[in-house]
Amino acid sequence: MGTDFDSSTAKYVIRAKIEIDGVVDKPDVVGAVFGQTEGLLGEDLDLRELQRTGRVGRIQIVVRSKGGKSKGEVVIPVSLNKTATAILAAALETVDRVGPCTAKVTLLKLEDIRGAKRRKVVSRAISILKGWEEDIAPGSEEITSAVTKASKRNVAKYGLDKLPAGPELAGSKEIIIVEGRADIINLMKMGINNTIAVEGTRVPKTVIDLTKKRGMKTIAFLDGDRGGDLILRELMQVADVDYIARAPEGKEVEDLSRRQVTKALQTRIPADQALALVSGRKTKALAKTRRQPRREEAFRKTGRTRTTRTRTPDKTRTTKDRAPRRTTTKRTETPRRGRTPRLSAENVDAAYIKAVTDVKESFKAILFGSNQKILVECGVADLAKTLESQDSVDAVIFDGVVTQRLVDVANSKKVKLLIGAAKADIEKKPATMKVATFDDVE
Repeated sequence: MGTDFDSSTAKYVIRAKIEIDGVVDKPDVVGAVFGQTEGLLGEDLDLRELQRTGRVGRIQIVVRSKGGKSKGEVVIPVSLNKTATAILAAALETVDRVGPCTAKVTLLKLEDIRGAKRRKVVSRAISILKGWEEDIAPGSEEITSAVTKASKRNVAKYGLDKLPAGPELAGSKEIIIVEGRADIINLMKMGINNTIAVEGTRVPKTVIDLTKKRGMKTIAFLDGDRGGDLILRELMQVADVDYIARAPEGKEVEDLSRRQVTKALQTRIPADQALALVSGRKTKALAKTRRQPRREEAFRKTGRTRTTRTRTPDKTRTTKDRAPRRTTTKRTETPRRGRTPRLSAENVDAAYIKAVTDVKESFKAILFGSNQKILVECGVADLAKTLESQDSVDAVIFDGVVTQRLVDVANSKKVKLLIGAAKADIEKKPATMKVATFDDVE
């Protein structure tokens, strides 16, 4: 059973079969799909809203009835990312009734339309090259080499888990971990063949063992979405990862251009700093959610206090009436006096403040010696190594996360000032060192 659909803008296709204990028509199935998924996944993944915005194409349904029962196929073309597509497919399987009849929906497969097109293009290109060789230059070494090279660009399978991998992974001392097969294919087009895919948020044992090989340098190249954050946290718990590279926010590795891939790999950062950034975003989001009810509560209380003061005439106010106001003022101001003072031009040299502007969003680091003289500049990924190679450093300004490990290395070099883009939890900070973020000096 098959259906036709417009795949010009779709990235993936959800194919599922539906079995119904009764005789129904196509409109009954359509109504059940929309009705039973409505409100299930929230506004962002509401099927009607996705169709309205063009991210889900027209749903194709074929139903045939025989012997008092109906069977059919549901086909949904989508242009969402892989995570959202999988969630939508899972939601489709929750449909359990069509009208008054019981029903069962089973996912058949998720198709990658672009992957199929790429395979067709590669196959056709090789066929053209072979025909060209036979027609104009039988035995030509140049054409033969091109066809041989094209035929070898197949995704390999690696380890007991038979994970998708680049053809040069087995003999490489540096590996790049990505999320899926499509990511590997995209990187292979750019000549990057030392890749392996985890295929899900659970990291396979094959990948864990590979990262722990002696002398192996490991880079995780992840999507710039929530799924990438989850895989990063899982990798950091079970595997030995040296560096993290991320696709731009909201983008997937499989969709990146050559320029975007190159920039992402060049601006990779140490794994502990990447984890600190992810944890920091999660903590800030949680804190914001918790603060909101408190602010609303404080606003309501303030409103009631103002109403009470308005109703009390000034001439009847006594010393007891005014006493709580003075007490309240002191309680409000006390935390401010206890805060750590913000760094500024008054207590930080102007050269350092200027350096903050220079390195912001550049993934660079600047090391200063005595008299605010620049000793060396380097990438954030090489900061710890560069810092260890110096005899003595006065200050470090860098576009990354201040971690406990970096503080320890800086302390060994007698660093007095350490300023980064963000700061992780620091349990042991030397009394002789000032640690701050870009926000503290702006």
